[in-house]
Amino acid sequence: MKIFAIGMNYAAHTCELHNFLTNPEASGTSPVVFTKCDSALLIPGKPFFVPDHLGRIDYEAEVVVRICRLGKNIPERFAHRYYDAVTVGIDFTAREMQQQASRDGLPWTIAKGFDGSAAIGEWVPKDKFIDIQRIHFHLDKNGETVQEGRTSDMIHSIDRLISYLSRFFTLKTGDLLYTGTPVGVGPVSIGDHLTGWLEDRQVLDLNCR
Repeated sequence: MKIFAIGMNYAAHTCELHNFLTNPEASGTSPVVFTKCDSALLIPGKPFFVPDHLGRIDYEAEVVVRICRLGKNIPERFAHRYYDAVTVGIDFTAREMQQQASRDGLPWTIAKGFDGSAAIGEWVPKDKFIDIQRIHFHLDKNGETVQEGRTSDMIHSIDRLISYLSRFFTLKTGDLLYTGTPVGVGPVSIGDHLTGWLEDRQVLDLNCR
């Protein structure tokens, strides 16, 4: 299983982090792609243990899609055939480490890919939605909405992302794609309770310890 993730796919979030990103305008051309290893996946129902050696840890709520068939060099018009379900996930990020890596021109691998950094919610079949690019989602922390987004605001659509990724990687059944986070990222602490929503359906319930 591969975990793909997209950076800077919402314009407002790109502006939110512009103080340390080396080239925030880059999100308007090709997608910003990074990966997480399989040990980053946090099993649903398990708590997120906030690491005490990585500095500030931020939540980044994202729509995640599940790849359902083998594909390579997929035309964008056929990309919808290659995923079957969506959910809300959290791309936990060691923010200070990411800032330092960006300043030094280094990869985000540790800041983004540490163990447990890819939380995932309950899968919802994509045919439950009229239009995958018109989904409203949000993240609540301790009962208060802290992030809210719509897939219609993505710079690169889900189908475009899948087509792009398949030019470089063979997509396989079970691979995951984190599609980028909207504005509103912030830190988590021990004791926080996070819930993720697709429309009015809660799909993610996560305690931080």
